[in-house]
Amino acid sequence: MNKVYLIGNLTRDPELRTTGSGISVCNFSIAVNRRFKNQQTGQTETDFFNIVAWRQLADLCSRYLAKGRKVAVFGSLQSRTYEAQDGSKRTAIDIVADEVEFLSAKGNADQGNAPAAPAASSSYESPSSGFTQVDDEELPF
Repeated sequence: MNKVYLIGNLTRDPELRTTGSGISVCNFSIAVNRRFKNQQTGQTETDFFNIVAWRQLADLCSRYLAKGRKVAVFGSLQSRTYEAQDGSKRTAIDIVADEVEFLSAKGNADQGNAPAAPAASSSYESPSSGFTQVDDEELPF
């Protein structure tokens, strides 16, 4: 089983690209604090993770996320190998997002206790699923 659940803050604004076949892909990274402090320094240590979202989820992340926003990411690990500029082979681990839940309101990136925005999921919801179309100007975030 390959499942990852992370809660952290965006370290930079998301980058949205489109593949040659027109599929949206959004890349961003999050900082996640560890549960325990370093015994020598007393400092909380932080890990940084690269996140990749595809299709509709990529569009939503690009539109509503920004540096500093708190998010929960549900997905899976994926490793890839690439050649660096110096010619050496490197391996990178990415989290491919299945769902991203926006935990801080837009414009309140530094406030962890702000009202949460709805979750964004990669699964498609049909208009008959009970959702009402809302103009972006009416949203509180």
